[in-house]
Amino acid sequence: MTSAQTVASANGRATANGTAPATTNVDATVPATLTPSRTAGTTLWLTGLPSAGKTTLAVALARVLRERGADVEVLDGDEVRTHLSAGLGFSRQDRETQVTRIGYVAELLARHGVIVIVPVIAPYQDAREKVRAHHESHGTPILQVHLSTPVEVCAERDVKGLYAKAFRGEISAMTGVDDPYEIPVDPDLRVDTSTLDQETSVAALLGLLLERGRL
Repeated sequence: MTSAQTVASANGRATANGTAPATTNVDATVPATLTPSRTAGTTLWLTGLPSAGKTTLAVALARVLRERGADVEVLDGDEVRTHLSAGLGFSRQDRETQVTRIGYVAELLARHGVIVIVPVIAPYQDAREKVRAHHESHGTPILQVHLSTPVEVCAERDVKGLYAKAFRGEISAMTGVDDPYEIPVDPDLRVDTSTLDQETSVAALLGLLLERGRL
């Protein structure tokens, strides 16, 4: 795996000083039409703290890719808990089971040519490595993006008020508060959504996919 880029422009190149590129032009770099013969199945896992912007970016990226004809699926953690992992709690073991199940489904879809975007916290390094190993055992590409948005910004964005409840001690096992989030050591890309707007962040994700030959 290559060293993480802090921020990528639309063509996948990191800026020298780690700041956002001045302009991003998605239309100039992504083919206007993506077909199964052009796209290659890939899992793009967006990991980060709650309210870091994972789902927002996943939906925005999926929209851009679908407009160009790509076969895309978004595996949202809350939806998977409802339909695939009902009954699981938030212990370390249950969280790892949740991540493993999502990883299995993602690999199966990606193996058959789907671009699978996974906006799931996946707080533990060992669980993330198990998912990567499962992909590699089938020869299926997986890219990991760390949304490095600071916890203070995530707490301000939190419309559910979970951070506030955790800070007051009303709930427990909150990732980033009283339950650890193990920061990825060597992700394929880091994106701080507190300093980058949505368009620039999506362009960074597209740049990564283009650079790795997945589009």
